[in-house]
Amino acid sequence: MPNQNRRVAELLKGLQAARADFLAAIADVDPALRTTPGLAGEWSARELLAHVGFWAGHASEAIHRAEEGELADFGAGEITVDERNVIVARVATETDYPTVAAREASAFEAFAELLARADPEWLGEHDASGDSLEEIIGYDGADHYREHTLDIRSWFDGSNDEDEDADDGDDDDETDADEGANPANAEPARE
Repeated sequence: MPNQNRRVAELLKGLQAARADFLAAIADVDPALRTTPGLAGEWSARELLAHVGFWAGHASEAIHRAEEGELADFGAGEITVDERNVIVARVATETDYPTVAAREASAFEAFAELLARADPEWLGEHDASGDSLEEIIGYDGADHYREHTLDIRSWFDGSNDEDEDADDGDDDDETDADEGANPANAEPARE
């Protein structure tokens, strides 16, 4: 097992903190409303939880592919981000909330475990679309959890529409990915 360096440790710590904040925010959603659409676009808390869980799994797969020396092929020939997000949301709507929550927890645990043992040399490697492993870990992980924590918090304070553009100042394109993930939006998305 490779030695964990400071950057890997920082990524892991950030991921864990972002997820904890996300879970705290989603726990504030009244259990009776967790399957009611409208929390983030047309998504309920259930779809949002499935969504972040899926992308945590995606990051895990990227780390695994780096471990196997195959990251350069990762993502080639796959369906679009929008198509994936629609499928994930559809499956979530057909699944009970506790099952979705358990799946997200499993995906997160696998992600954290793989990240904890990741060789720091892999962070600079790139996938088929040119994204580095570090970028994938960031925007599929901590950045993604943070973004959707903001969605939940803005839903509570009624500023959902106004806060969508507030996230545009950061360095990732995750806002676009999730707007495109909503079937009501057709913007292209980034993984």
